[in-house]
Amino acid sequence: MPGEQIILVGAAASVGVVHTLIGPDHYLPFITLARARNWSLARTVGVTMLSGLGHVAGSVLLGFLGLALGWALGGLERFEAMRGEIAGWLLLAFGIAYLVWGLRQAYKARPHSHRHSHADGTVHLHRHSHRGEHSHLHDAGAGLETKSLLKGATAWSIFIIFVLGPCEPLIPLLVYPAASGRSLGIVIVVAVFALTTVATMTTLVVIGRAGLERLPAARWERWSHAVAGAIIAACGLAMQFGL
Repeated sequence: MPGEQIILVGAAASVGVVHTLIGPDHYLPFITLARARNWSLARTVGVTMLSGLGHVAGSVLLGFLGLALGWALGGLERFEAMRGEIAGWLLLAFGIAYLVWGLRQAYKARPHSHRHSHADGTVHLHRHSHRGEHSHLHDAGAGLETKSLLKGATAWSIFIIFVLGPCEPLIPLLVYPAASGRSLGIVIVVAVFALTTVATMTTLVVIGRAGLERLPAARWERWSHAVAGAIIAACGLAMQFGL
């Protein structure tokens, strides 16, 4: 492998790891949704990996299209920035909608009392909540098939948002081998970038999920969906306004 190619591969690997680490939107939505919706580890990993692959694939396809149309690096980066704005607004809208829905579920699951009267004239209050009925939801489909992993509006929504979301750091890495006419170089760069991005996303999500599992669920489970929505909305804001 030529020295230039080694440097390019190293850059692709480094950028794949770093851009994921510094972008909380790459892992926080999956961590919070996995806990709120009680996804199994297999499903959490599957949804994260599929979304990560879609995230990279979307930018690769559009990058190739731009190069085929003769766009310069600046044009590709401007287009990716526009996609970033769209993805940021979508993530923000999804987070707000999920937050509102989560607050509604928390309200339904609030502890309350019922008055019971018996034949002997005894009256007592029975205090309980419907937490088990409303807030502890299970998403079915822990299998490894795509159809099962993305079953449900929540998983599909986050997957589609990630497919639409840009991978700005990948564009400069594609331009150099494309300009040199090195098809194999493009394939290697894309493969390394995709592998490191998805691997970093998955590792962070698994670690974060394990950390949340250690928290006392009884104290915050009622609010888990609202918290997830708020965190996702915050990620959308960060994407949109560079916070």
